Amino acid sequence: MSSILIVEDEIHLAELMRAYLEREGYKILVASDGQAGLVVFREKRPSLVLLDLMLPGMDGWEFCRQVRLGSRTPIIMLTALTSEEDKLRGLEIGADDYITKPFSPRELVARVRAVLRRTSPEDECSPVVSMAELSIDYAKRAVNIGGIAVDLTVKEFDLLWALIRHPGQVFSRQQLLDSVWGYEFFGDSRTVDTHIKKLRQKLELVGRYSYVQTVWGVGYKFEVRDNA
Repeated sequence: MSSILIVEDEIHLAELMRAYLEREGYKILVASDGQAGLVVFREKRPSLVLLDLMLPGMDGWEFCRQVRLGSRTPIIMLTALTSEEDKLRGLEIGADDYITKPFSPRELVARVRAVLRRTSPEDECSPVVSMAELSIDYAKRAVNIGGIAVDLTVKEFDLLWALIRHPGQVFSRQQLLDSVWGYEFFGDSRTVDTHIKKLRQKLELVGRYSYVQTVWGVGYKFEVRDNA
């Protein structure tokens, strides 16, 4: 049974979300502020976090940063903030999805299912993939090159995983946005370019190979090339 931590200071909304998600079979944990939520998160290690941004004390932005220091647990942000800048900020610091208030319970359940599905490895896919000194362990969310650990952000890891599962296949920016950020992401596709650039820098700093190639005018693919 997947467990979900709701960090929300609006008690009525928190209880409404609890009722709908428990009906779907999820185990629910609730905290009314960021600091309390962080304590529950560290003790219970939930499968997913539903995080309000405008919390008393520690706000949702800081909660997300603290969680991302040592965990890849998916986070869905809940907020009345509607600007594209706010959404991009949330996604950049590690959120997996973003729901704008007010939202319907049915939308909430659908988003939870989608994020849990997207952040879980497919049954038919090996959880460990190795190519030309590069090794990725999906379950541990770990990457190393020649035995040297490479520290990637959530989105950098997900991009690399999406590409390496289909070596040689070219993915457009929109396909990568859909796969890694989700179908509800309506931000600038240049965010893919930014993440790919940082991913390349981290990988090529350690090893002699380049792994992520640009196909001009189309997108990106995973292909090993010797830089020596």
